[in-house]
Amino acid sequence: MKKRFLPLLLIVFLICYSCWEDNDDNLTPASTSSINDFIWRGLNFFYLYKADTPELADDAFATNDEYNTFLNGFDTPESFFDYLKSNQDRFSILVDDYIALENALGGTTETNGMEFGLVFYPDGSGNVFGYVRYVLPNTSASQAGLERGMIFNRIDGTQITENNFNDLLSPSGYTIGLATFDGQTVTPTNETVGLVKEQYTENPVHIVRTLDINGQKIGYLMYNAFTNEFDPQLNNAFAQFQADGVTDLVIDLRYNGGGSVETAVDLGAMVTGQFSGDVFYTEQWNADRQAEYAGAGLFNTSISTGDAINSLNLNEVYFLTTRRSASASELVINGLDAHINTVKVGDTTTGKFQASFLLYDAPAPNFSRTQANPNHTYAMLPLVFKTANKNGVTDFVDGLPPDVLVEEDYANLGQLGDPNEPLLAAAIAEITGVPAPRPRASFVPLKTVSESKAFSPAYQIMYVDGNR
Repeated sequence: MKKRFLPLLLIVFLICYSCWEDNDDNLTPASTSSINDFIWRGLNFFYLYKADTPELADDAFATNDEYNTFLNGFDTPESFFDYLKSNQDRFSILVDDYIALENALGGTTETNGMEFGLVFYPDGSGNVFGYVRYVLPNTSASQAGLERGMIFNRIDGTQITENNFNDLLSPSGYTIGLATFDGQTVTPTNETVGLVKEQYTENPVHIVRTLDINGQKIGYLMYNAFTNEFDPQLNNAFAQFQADGVTDLVIDLRYNGGGSVETAVDLGAMVTGQFSGDVFYTEQWNADRQAEYAGAGLFNTSISTGDAINSLNLNEVYFLTTRRSASASELVINGLDAHINTVKVGDTTTGKFQASFLLYDAPAPNFSRTQANPNHTYAMLPLVFKTANKNGVTDFVDGLPPDVLVEEDYANLGQLGDPNEPLLAAAIAEITGVPAPRPRASFVPLKTVSESKAFSPAYQIMYVDGNR
């Protein structure tokens, strides 16, 4: 019996191994030319700035041979994508791993929990220091005791510069060297902190607080990404504001690079509530797609889960902004500005008013995940339409300027949600009429180099969930 069973088991194993090889191990990697064909088809169909690139025209190539010669003229999909992009496009992206991008759009990235900004030294040396913006709970950074306002200028003992910051901060583990900054001089200390990155899903509803300022109930919401998986938490924040009797609202978008268009519309309805069914934004597509695809985003009464939106019915709202407030953050501000009084406190925003959706290597017009070519994981998030508010305001390429200019002072960042934190204090002063503390007389603004969120594939993306 044993003699017959073992050969049979071996035959079954060999058959199964052969199947496994056929289905997984023997997939033929897609050629560069094949991936380039996907890129051209997607941009030819949906790209907002199609008219800017002659090679994207429907009649750009007289024959298939001419088209294939064009595709084969680029060594990498990245160089091909860059060639086809318009000069006015700062935001379309191509990725070689759409799984990582999908995770990032859902709020899941590899992080050590230290959300930071990088700025130049004030001495013109080209050296760079980092400042901790906030720390995510239950991460390496929180366990190490890092806090907002801490300064670091070295990674694994190497001074950070404008040329090496990306390489130094990319590894999954590194050690930061702490420093102090008095507004003029960066002084290293002997203290170091080791940090390790792990997969983490960030709840973007970072702080929800009702401030009682001389009997006036002011809601404060720090919101760091428009991640629709956390729409219920965002809606719950407004339920709390309702219960607390909030009459004035400050939404802190200073580090919010954007995200879901649907969530942006929902947030607009949470602030208001009196404009149900009215236009929040309109769309402008390329000439080929405008008639079929263009629509309007309307104020909602429910979030993506179907739950009713908790609305404050306000006629005025205050936004805290910086040059890192982008895309969906700007959509909310611009969309509401056509309906109620919006007051921006802080600095000018990024200037991104275009939306994208994910295109996979699949047949047009869907370019869907379910039909994606299994031989590679390239995908695109090209700009596909511009947003404008009800009054037609769009094309704010230089960003939305503040009504009250307050730049962050890296020697005096303050604590988020504290009424004395400089940006929030300025907003409270506008609401109450009581003057805010004056900034340091020696304060000199510093030029931003980058930030932790720039390491995410979903950086400053404003997206809709699938094309229509």
